[in-house]
Amino acid sequence: MKLFEYLGKELFKQYGIPVPQGGVAGSPEEAARKAADLAEAVVKSQILSGKRGKAGGIKFVSGVDEAKKAAAQLLGTELRGFKVERVLVEEKLPIEKEYYLAITVDGSAKKPVILASSEGGMDIEEVLEDKIVRQEVNVSIGVQPYLGREIAERLGLTGDYAKQFTKIITRIYTMFKELDAELVEINPLIIARDKLIAADSKVTIDDDALFRHKDLPKVEERTEAEQKAHALGLSYVELDGDIAIMANGAGITMATLDIIQHYGGKPANFLDAGGGASIEAMAAALEILLSTNPKVILINIFGGITRCDDVANAFITVKQQREIPVPVVIRLVGTNEAEGVALLKEHGIVTFRSMEEAARKAVNLAKQ
Repeated sequence: MKLFEYLGKELFKQYGIPVPQGGVAGSPEEAARKAADLAEAVVKSQILSGKRGKAGGIKFVSGVDEAKKAAAQLLGTELRGFKVERVLVEEKLPIEKEYYLAITVDGSAKKPVILASSEGGMDIEEVLEDKIVRQEVNVSIGVQPYLGREIAERLGLTGDYAKQFTKIITRIYTMFKELDAELVEINPLIIARDKLIAADSKVTIDDDALFRHKDLPKVEERTEAEQKAHALGLSYVELDGDIAIMANGAGITMATLDIIQHYGGKPANFLDAGGGASIEAMAAALEILLSTNPKVILINIFGGITRCDDVANAFITVKQQREIPVPVVIRLVGTNEAEGVALLKEHGIVTFRSMEEAARKAVNLAKQ
């Protein structure tokens, strides 16, 4: 279960990790009250997604009136597939330097692992490998101060900053362990006013351990489209690309995402229609894809229990009921392939047998 930034920071405060002054608000008036004691503030949309700043979900303000106006602009809007129901109003800090710090689980090593970098403020996947400190944790020992000092030195932190960093890293490990977390991330961990402060938080709790943490709030993580797909029994996850994808089976869906990226495209979602979805469910799945406003839809079906002619009929049903404003690329192979291809051909729709050809076509159409 992912936690909103403000919930993660409330936990940080409980564990003695410094965070900016401020609080959460659910209305413009409440946001104004939170900003009353702040000369300059930042109003941050509270959604379970990153890159909020690029999407317009973070606003810098001066004074109560600007904070109220910014909150009014953000609250109730949709941002990266999520409705903004709360904003976090915090003091704007003079940032001198940004770092990255996280503890997560290394599945292959079956151990917690610390990730740290002097290149904070960006996704860890975008940081060059030689800029990342990666340290596995021996769970029988935990994170002792000496380990914090070693990592601080590798990040170039010295003196009092190294002492502060050591306290923070030992405390987030305690939090990680006690809350059965899968991830505790601070990005960025900033230097401001001679202090190390957690300027952001990302905390994910193991779903299977929630019964041990009844005091934690239950957070609904799904976007509206993900909730609709879940109600249909479909596996669906929104991504940040522009090529909507539907396939049948987790393996072929992942392979489709990979091949789209291989040819320079960006998947908009993961949608596994399963091995035996009905025509009605597949038609509903197509409606979900269309609701996300992609540039192209790629349907990749290897027919088994899900027959190619059923997929064809589902697509034709949607096409007859509503306008499809974007190109659709369809790859059909397997059970009742000939029948499915023939049905689509009758409606002027060309299909592909090769996944590579279909992927290239989808990427080229998205770039036009």
